[in-house]
Amino acid sequence: MRDMKKYQGVIPAFYACYDDQGTISPERVRSLTEYLIGKGIQGLYVGGSSGECIYQSVAERKLVLEHVMSAAKGRITVIAHVACNNTADSQELAAHAERLGVDAIAAIPPIYFHLPNYGIAQYWNDISAAAPNTDFIIYNIPQLAGVALTPSLLEEMKKNPRVVAVKNSSMPTQDIQMWSDAGVPAFNGPDEQFVSGLAMGAIGGIGGTYAVMPELYMKIYELYHKGEVALAREIQNECCRIIYAMCAAHGNLYAVMKAILAKKGVFCGTVRKPLPDLAAGDLTIVDACAAQIDAAIAKYC
Repeated sequence: MRDMKKYQGVIPAFYACYDDQGTISPERVRSLTEYLIGKGIQGLYVGGSSGECIYQSVAERKLVLEHVMSAAKGRITVIAHVACNNTADSQELAAHAERLGVDAIAAIPPIYFHLPNYGIAQYWNDISAAAPNTDFIIYNIPQLAGVALTPSLLEEMKKNPRVVAVKNSSMPTQDIQMWSDAGVPAFNGPDEQFVSGLAMGAIGGIGGTYAVMPELYMKIYELYHKGEVALAREIQNECCRIIYAMCAAHGNLYAVMKAILAKKGVFCGTVRKPLPDLAAGDLTIVDACAAQIDAAIAKYC
């Protein structure tokens, strides 16, 4: 019997941590891990979109996960996203993640070429087979992957006994209901609809903006499960306003959030090209968003 409690709650997507030369910084990886554990988060989702995985080599992705695990020391749930755009590299990352003792691996479908459902299932099952003792989480993010999870594909994947959940980053919250109704628990992916995802049955959330304001998302989760939905929605609305403000910068969202964390003494470097770095005018936005986050935490937490 699986312990699904370890997947319930707020699980920030881990940011790529670079040194000043733009290479992976083990020290900064460990520092961000410790910072987030100190905030009381349920777990970390490592090597996904927020980790800039498609711009990193297999060796770099291994290095990041190794230092997250060495810092975490079993104190939190760790989910490792291992998908690459070929099966062999994905399997290598999956096997490596299992050796490190992660709780689960996850994978988006193959991108660029639009494979038929049986090809996607084969890809996911091949990855899962490389980590035969580890839970597998399907990552549904059709707006970026270019292909969506379907009920028939999920039914095929349910034949794999290691499949435990869907990380659902499609915008319709109806999808969370569909996967849950099919017997596969779902995480809410879009941060802007965390409350809605919980209302539709999500067991928790995995989100890209969680790490810059974990206190707010943990409070949403707490309030929702206490039945204080109106206040949870109020905080959700403030999180949305903060997200919209951060997205107004010229630089990439992750560059903005890393700059906000730097103001708190947590340094992750910047983003890797071709993601755009901050422009000079973005610093005002960074300061304003940091102040908005601090004010919301002071008000609600």
